[in-house]
Amino acid sequence: MMKHIVMLAVLALATAACSNDKLEEKGFQVSASPESGGEDEEQADGWHKDSLKFDTRPSHVLLTGVPNVRLATIYKVNVNKRNNSTFIGSNGFHYKYEETEDPHNSWHGNLMPGLEGVYGYNMVNVSHYDIKENKQHNLFEKPVLIKSVYYPSFSKDTLNDKPVQRNYFIVSVYNDDTNKDGFINLKDLRRLYLFDLNGEKQKALVPENYSVYKSEYDSANDLMYIFARLDANNNGRVDVNEPANIFWVDLKDPMKTGQQY
Repeated sequence: MMKHIVMLAVLALATAACSNDKLEEKGFQVSASPESGGEDEEQADGWHKDSLKFDTRPSHVLLTGVPNVRLATIYKVNVNKRNNSTFIGSNGFHYKYEETEDPHNSWHGNLMPGLEGVYGYNMVNVSHYDIKENKQHNLFEKPVLIKSVYYPSFSKDTLNDKPVQRNYFIVSVYNDDTNKDGFINLKDLRRLYLFDLNGEKQKALVPENYSVYKSEYDSANDLMYIFARLDANNNGRVDVNEPANIFWVDLKDPMKTGQQY
């Protein structure tokens, strides 16, 4: 049995070409800022504000461990200002730092047994499709900025000699312009939500006045530890001097949550 805690990987950005050989700032505009003369005005730092409306495009189909459920990652269509070409992000996957499994544990490289993790540059939604019912809907009604999506693994994972099968999705996301600067981006509060197999939101796994910044996995108890900072001054953004707390999620039944610290 693994007795140490495995820290979840830090997210990396997918590379893509754009103006000045740099990626545009991650995120998108949701309202004209009060000091701007309009949504097409150039910002002081040289970046061009996006239109309040933007195109999206699916990237890949994710094979979940539930045969009738398939997900598709949806990305914002980015525009290269130099030549007006378009591009979208690509899926990256979370893996364990090193192989530490023994014969009693087979996670097939996943950070947490039974859950695969996907991320990507400017992922703004996830499409849920039920093959049996021939029904499709998006997890979020409006575009959001998704940090990570955890879904039932297609691989047959085991923990302590027992098969692990998850029946839910966990999404880490910036879903609101919490700091009221007119953008949804990495400066806002990062939330963590639970969805059932039908793609219906069940609950916030961490109170929404917190911002998640990292997580760890406890294999002895099959718990996910969530580190988050409280927005103590209610300004809608993370300040380094604000208190940090640790929450836990029981991955056997993620409706069971609590606070450790």
